[in-house]
Amino acid sequence: MLQTWLHALPFLLGAGFLTWLVSVQLRNVTIVDTLWPVLFILAAVTYAATGPAGPRAWLLVALVGLWGARLAIYLAWRNFGHDEDRRYQAIRRRNEPNFALKSLYLIFGFQAVLAWVISLPLAGAAAGDAPLGWLDAAGVAAWLVGLVFEAGGD
Repeated sequence: MLQTWLHALPFLLGAGFLTWLVSVQLRNVTIVDTLWPVLFILAAVTYAATGPAGPRAWLLVALVGLWGARLAIYLAWRNFGHDEDRRYQAIRRRNEPNFALKSLYLIFGFQAVLAWVISLPLAGAAAGDAPLGWLDAAGVAAWLVGLVFEAGGD
């Protein structure tokens, strides 16, 4: 499992780097908010693709994929056409000159590493080889309830 988890870090950092390149062109780092859920999708897919991908791994990919896609689309829609978020404007002011370069590690690298650390339980769950059972069903039910309540809060 550790090797699978470690394998995901370069993919997450790569996604952060590519998104950073876009943010430099836009002169707006708010795009990192949309990247955040995508990092978890990428982590889940990496764990399923590089580990002993049983049914639980692919169930995780489906659940994380649906949650992440929904959140990424919502955040992209909410932020489209707006100026840079005030949180990032404040970070930009505190880190001039050369914020464009500094944002690579202050914003995008940090988010990628943080998502990687937080995704460790996904790596463990994806590596599980026990058959799906009642605990998995309870997890899916909790996920559905959370998704319904999250969607109701928009």
